[in-house]
Amino acid sequence: MRLQSPWEPRLSGGTASACDRLVAALSEDIIAGQLEVGARLPAHRDLAWRLSIGLGTVTKAYGILERRGLVRSVNGRGTFVAVTEAHKGAVIDLSRNAPPAVISERLLSRSLAAIAKRVDADVFNAYPPVNGHVRFRNELARWFRRLGMEADPQCLLLTNGAQHALSVSLSILSGPGGTVFVEEQTYPGIINLARHLGVRLAAVAMDQEGMLPDQLERELANRDGVNSAVYLTPTMQNPTTSSMSKARREAIAEVCRKSDIVIIEDDVYAVAPDPDYPPIASLAPERVFYINSLSKTLNPSLRIGGLVVPQVWLERAEAALHASGLMISPLSCSVMEQWLLDGTADAISAAIQEEAIRRRTMAMGVLGEAVHQPVHVGYHLWVPLSRFDADALDAAAKALGILVTPPLSTSAGVDRSGIRLCIGAPSGNDLEQALAGVKAIVDRIKARSDAEQWTSR
Repeated sequence: MRLQSPWEPRLSGGTASACDRLVAALSEDIIAGQLEVGARLPAHRDLAWRLSIGLGTVTKAYGILERRGLVRSVNGRGTFVAVTEAHKGAVIDLSRNAPPAVISERLLSRSLAAIAKRVDADVFNAYPPVNGHVRFRNELARWFRRLGMEADPQCLLLTNGAQHALSVSLSILSGPGGTVFVEEQTYPGIINLARHLGVRLAAVAMDQEGMLPDQLERELANRDGVNSAVYLTPTMQNPTTSSMSKARREAIAEVCRKSDIVIIEDDVYAVAPDPDYPPIASLAPERVFYINSLSKTLNPSLRIGGLVVPQVWLERAEAALHASGLMISPLSCSVMEQWLLDGTADAISAAIQEEAIRRRTMAMGVLGEAVHQPVHVGYHLWVPLSRFDADALDAAAKALGILVTPPLSTSAGVDRSGIRLCIGAPSGNDLEQALAGVKAIVDRIKARSDAEQWTSR
């Protein structure tokens, strides 16, 4: 006599098909640990009857769950929960893209003591100018030059991080009902921001270098005349880690010049001047809104960003910045100033890059060809997968207590998919453990894919 299944049948909410809702319900309960390893699932016919759905729907759903590695079927016995472990402890987060932590309490204490000796009370006693104090804009412009971007402090606006700069840019260039052209796989922050602002995202096909100029030209030729802009991250693209060659950047700039459209260049992963990968803003300064910040190069808590705009856009940019109501912390600006003046910023940046290289080397050693080989140093890696396999990796990783970037959060199109792994924030031990878990899942997905190809011959 077969034991009764401990699972209480249900369908998840939403308007998806019955099959997708059954898959979602079972995935949620398995990952949450409500069903233990080896637990029996209801028989196909019984489940179909209890949920008032077709027998074929149950069979299809169980097949999807088995290909994702969450269940296994045993001939003549039934279907059982198959994940290695329903994780109930602390999770390891590979979804948060932040640089490695290199700042010690001693360094921070020394910096604050130095600031206290030269503090300017006037900076704290009044509202700053809309675009930020001149002294701080000069220092940030100097830092941008260190990264390869010549920025006129008069056209540089201080923002509360790069995300704030992006929000200001979208409000000026597109606004509600406008369109922003992005790569098929793009920064999750712009997807969320566009949804919040009522901006439509139009996906442009990409290759190993990023956005394809001919595809962008075709998309721009068909735009409907509403306010629009082009958004891209040409260096260490988020999430795919691709970097555009100089020729590709020049081609993108020329397409946008011919179409008279402005580019929003997100350059937060640039760490040094590189003539082979110049900022697009240096190639077409008249039509690029250039964004960078200190969060990725120095410290995630130093929420200081910079937005460099062409002179003709400066007045509108200042008005949009003022309307956003976000003031940059005077203390953060003082920390930035101190670090740039005494060389601490250079030391921190060098330490972060050294640790980032070490982590990338370790991750590439574990994952090998499963990840895209990046040209530049960064804090994330890209695992190219089909959408089905990306969903499977996401679900299986959660079951092991590993959070990866969900496939939907980076997808602006349908032709390209994968998983972003953020390797900067976790501790060294946690990262090693998480990478080993991801490797096991990837191997299982590849083995299943190879088996399916063999049987289809």
